[in-house]
Amino acid sequence: MSPVRSLALPAAVLAGALLLTGCGGGNSTDGGRPVPVDGSGDPSTSTSTSSTPTAGATTPTAAPSEPTNTTTAAPPKAQVVVVPGNYSSNPAVQGLVQSYPLYFQALVARDDSILKKSFPSFFYADTSQAIKDAQRNGWVMRPPGSVVVLGVQSQSNGTVRVKTCRSQTTQYWDPKAKAWTVPAPSGSPQVIDMIKTGVGWLPYKLASSKGVTCARVRYPA
Repeated sequence: MSPVRSLALPAAVLAGALLLTGCGGGNSTDGGRPVPVDGSGDPSTSTSTSSTPTAGATTPTAAPSEPTNTTTAAPPKAQVVVVPGNYSSNPAVQGLVQSYPLYFQALVARDDSILKKSFPSFFYADTSQAIKDAQRNGWVMRPPGSVVVLGVQSQSNGTVRVKTCRSQTTQYWDPKAKAWTVPAPSGSPQVIDMIKTGVGWLPYKLASSKGVTCARVRYPA
């Protein structure tokens, strides 16, 4: 399979609150007049007592509402997990972590159009060729996958070389064995040169993976 150069790259919800206000009124001419307690004064303002207690007004109690059972759908599982390791603070590695899922999605779907508007031309061209090779040879990417960052190295042309190992989920159908075969059970090395663009760090091109070994790498997926 030829080297791949791919690029990849992510709503605000507005909530409104409705405020209900109520107002009440009364007779403004009554507010300051005292009521005599000994029966004297203006008869119109006197109060009478009764031996029969007056039943107070009762407010009906609202029936408790039935509890609503709500179910929350589980978020879809990621197709690939990128483990930055000790390099999580490196801007180029951060760019790789953000862009790699889209690249991996294109490999799984064997559809290079996913990358066309999101990655630099070199990386897109290599990825496109790799996808065509996979289609011709019957290779299939089966998620989930994982990528572990092993190291970084600045290059003279301003790029940053990121050395990784990818858990090998590339499979092909073996007609003799009548089974899916994984060509690299221990995973495969992948070295990507990252470049800083106007939208952040993106994969620029694939570099040689000579000298990178994945035999002792442990993958989360």
